[in-house]
Amino acid sequence: MLLTALLLLLLLIMLSLPIAAALGVLGVILDRVYGFLPLYQVAGEIAWTNSSGFLLMAIPLFVLLGEIMLRSGIADSMYDALAKWLGWLPGGVMHANVGACALFAATSGSSVATAATIGTVALPQIERHGYGPRLFLGTLAAGGTLGILIPPSVNMIIYGILTNSSVPQLYLAGIIPGLILAVLFMVAIIMISLLRPEVTGTQIRYSWAERLSGTLGVVPPILIFILVIGSIYGGIATPTEAAALGVVGALLIAASRRRLSMRMLTEAVEGTVVTTAMIMLIIIAAYFLNTILSGIGLTAKLNAFVTELGLTATEMLLAVVVFYIILGCFMETLSMMITTIPIIAPLMFSLGFDPIWYGVLMMILIETALITPPIGLNLYVVQGVRGKGPMQDVMMGALPFVATMAIMIALLAMFPELATWLPNLLID
Repeated sequence: MLLTALLLLLLLIMLSLPIAAALGVLGVILDRVYGFLPLYQVAGEIAWTNSSGFLLMAIPLFVLLGEIMLRSGIADSMYDALAKWLGWLPGGVMHANVGACALFAATSGSSVATAATIGTVALPQIERHGYGPRLFLGTLAAGGTLGILIPPSVNMIIYGILTNSSVPQLYLAGIIPGLILAVLFMVAIIMISLLRPEVTGTQIRYSWAERLSGTLGVVPPILIFILVIGSIYGGIATPTEAAALGVVGALLIAASRRRLSMRMLTEAVEGTVVTTAMIMLIIIAAYFLNTILSGIGLTAKLNAFVTELGLTATEMLLAVVVFYIILGCFMETLSMMITTIPIIAPLMFSLGFDPIWYGVLMMILIETALITPPIGLNLYVVQGVRGKGPMQDVMMGALPFVATMAIMIALLAMFPELATWLPNLLID
């Protein structure tokens, strides 16, 4: 039954069906073939129950926050400031790619938005300064993944809802691993640049006066981060209310930069509606599929099968990591989360794994899926922004960073305190 479900899902994806439609169609087929009751008739109840939660309101608000920040013109000045401070390192402005992605991730909560925004600003540097396109494109695809690990993160909200975990604790847990991963990306750039100097392009030297004058470019995203995260841990706002505060702050920044206009607001709202509709449709379809899987007994059979294997906690962890890396090559990340976490997460928790730590691990595994071909979404985003050249350039350029994420997963497994120390310190 499980093999049939996986083969059907892959077939529907290969037919280029939208992922939400593929999940819904798969649920209907499994219900009609294996179900003893017409479970598809409860689709309306499932849709309402799983889309009316207060915490879910944070999703469109964070998406809107990212849209406003994108259109307020902060990306250009932020990237320029980081290029001046980091451009002296081996690899030049490729470090600014990672740094800008990390900083923008702290306001947008979306990997796709991060990769698209920073990619638009950074890509002219390839021809302007003679960078090797593969590694440069890879830094944008990989750096963009930080959008779901560094808070605020839409994916962490969804994980918190699926596992009944604390979103504030998840946000705290993602800060240190997110910063470490960004540093590891930069170390990888340095190592490759030293081994292959021809990919680094022409380095530009800046004076201290130029660096200091450009520092103002990083102030807006930092202020938004402090406003959103500070209001949560200061006890002033819930994550949803903090997202609303972030939107207000972004509007004030846009107004101060004279970028606030009816046209800009219309474009931001339209982008928010499109993105939120996509996310919510996937959530509803995945919940519908999970209900069908539970109704036909597949979830119970899978749990029993895994239990009978008698795997140790370490063996189970390794199996889960391999499973998600392979699945991430063929499945969109959001749907992968919603269809698998309700099944696999309880098994991991029963083996003694901390839900907050496991949430951070899931974010890194999902980040890996974003840059693993053939369905790594960030690869297509960066190639779409680039608009020319072979897709193979982006895929090959991202491979060193897939290896870097594997190192981060190993570090997190060996030192779980990297994720749990900060929540335990500030929450407990």
